[in-house]
Amino acid sequence: MTANAFALRVNLADLNAQLDTDAEAMEAAARPSAQAAAQVLYNEVKRNVARLKRHTGNLDRSIYQAFSKDNSAPGQATYHVSWNARKAPHGHLVEYGHLQRYEITFDPATQRFTTHKDRPLAQPKQVAARPFIRPAVSKFEAAMDAATEALFAQLETAGVAS
Repeated sequence: MTANAFALRVNLADLNAQLDTDAEAMEAAARPSAQAAAQVLYNEVKRNVARLKRHTGNLDRSIYQAFSKDNSAPGQATYHVSWNARKAPHGHLVEYGHLQRYEITFDPATQRFTTHKDRPLAQPKQVAARPFIRPAVSKFEAAMDAATEALFAQLETAGVAS
């Protein structure tokens, strides 16, 4: 060795072990963080539906949030917030509006609407959209804040330095 050179040996095994532990904690924190964000959006959609004039309550009962295994991966979690079209098949009509061409009646005994295709309206009427899903986009920032807060809480619990 010359006078202007030196050798340095560093054992990085402990650092690598800590990084592996931290990575596992971060991967485990992905799903609770995504769920926290989904909860904010779910709550907003429920509030939006509550503002609509309630007829049967099917739309409100059909709102859901669900973890998507197909769209998730290690360290990445996806949740869907929407309405169940089987429980509320009219949800898209409310969300996007529609053209009413036939007479519709409501039977209070069965709590069901009936479209009478044998009784067309003289003049079809445009029923305006009353969106309940799309306005929830305004809460994306709050959802991201909730996800960040949940992520840091999970990492702190796992002992990962922030």
